[in-house]
Amino acid sequence: MTAPLGLAALTVLDTAPLQQVDLAEKHGFDTIGIRLLPAAPGTTAYPLHEDDAALDALIRRLDDSPIEVFDLEIIRLQADFDPKSYVPLLEAGARLGAKAVLVGGDDRDRARLTDSYARLAELCAQYGIVASLEFMPWTAVPDATTAVEIVTQADGPARSVLIDALHTARSTTTLDDLAAIPREWLHYAQMCDGSVPAPTNDAELVRHAREERLVPGTGGIDLTGIWSTLPTDLPVSVELPNEPLRRAVGTDAWLDRLVTQTRRVLDTNRTTSAH
Repeated sequence: MTAPLGLAALTVLDTAPLQQVDLAEKHGFDTIGIRLLPAAPGTTAYPLHEDDAALDALIRRLDDSPIEVFDLEIIRLQADFDPKSYVPLLEAGARLGAKAVLVGGDDRDRARLTDSYARLAELCAQYGIVASLEFMPWTAVPDATTAVEIVTQADGPARSVLIDALHTARSTTTLDDLAAIPREWLHYAQMCDGSVPAPTNDAELVRHAREERLVPGTGGIDLTGIWSTLPTDLPVSVELPNEPLRRAVGTDAWLDRLVTQTRRVLDTNRTTSAH
């Protein structure tokens, strides 16, 4: 089975969700991800859960499209986390048919962070959405092992770990760590490439993640190795922000290239797995 391809919000963050559907249709994506809440204060987001008219317009557009909404972004688990405040986001996500919400772990109190994740997963389950905890090396969930330890403490069907190729390569995560994640906790993975050597400080790690990812096959990340640990039909979100490269060729050529190169990696992995 061919893995569904998603156009991640961060890849075209300057594009509103309605137009993101247009781009996904035009360039061969199957799904989109929508950033409803900003990743950091002052950054771009499209809070459809606060705008009924915009939400209804997107739902009508999706009704006439083969494109589906797969994931929502981003819920950050901080010290003052209150799951009730995210009910409007999850209600909107359910109306959009979203399957997952991306979760970042910022609270350095491990016990409290673990409890917050468990409460969020319980809430997400009520809306048929999984709480995909993404490990990122500069956060309180720096690697896959930590993510698994936290998710293990939650109950129910909404448990999920999100694998991002960039964060995998730039953390202490090994291929064995990825292979050890329960298959039922994997709902999608994010693909991109990245430069080597990797940055050595958190500020540069963050900047690269948000601004300087590379096209699959043009950097130094072992994408074939990473995907060899994952189910061949696992949905893939192409998360690849790089505005200088995008502007150099134009959005249409850029997205065509991302689809072609991502499919090439996935096809290589599928051929290897078949042998």
